[in-house]
Amino acid sequence: MNMKKMQELIEMMNSNDLAEIEVEMEGMKIKLVKKGKAATGEVIYHQAPAVHPRESAGTVETKAAVTSSGSKEVKSPMVGTFYRSPSPEAEPYVEVGSVVKKGDVLCIVEAMKLMNEIKAEFGGKIAEIMVENAESVEFGQPLFRIEPL
Repeated sequence: MNMKKMQELIEMMNSNDLAEIEVEMEGMKIKLVKKGKAATGEVIYHQAPAVHPRESAGTVETKAAVTSSGSKEVKSPMVGTFYRSPSPEAEPYVEVGSVVKKGDVLCIVEAMKLMNEIKAEFGGKIAEIMVENAESVEFGQPLFRIEPL
């Protein structure tokens, strides 16, 4: 979809006093949301219907918290949906007992239709997976507990 078509959608929203419009064409889904009195042209853009997996949005940095046992927790950097594998048919990235090194993918958190790989910020052994597959997660919610080696 080109910018001219998006501008036409914005004008249509404003002239018809619409707060939101969602259009799907050419394999793309565009959603415009009005903020205030006029549509701002802010676009939420993602691929048209696909069920896990989707295009990866990239890697998101996480922050770890050290627990009293000396293990570290990997916390969710965003609100979204937790996935243990890249697709429903694929094996999980990690299991309890898996040894990981810095940079290994631990899971995916889907946020706003984008798949964000969550990578280990340190090495160790997965001691606990604290979230069920396809479960909603909150910002800062612990996902994994990793014991240092």
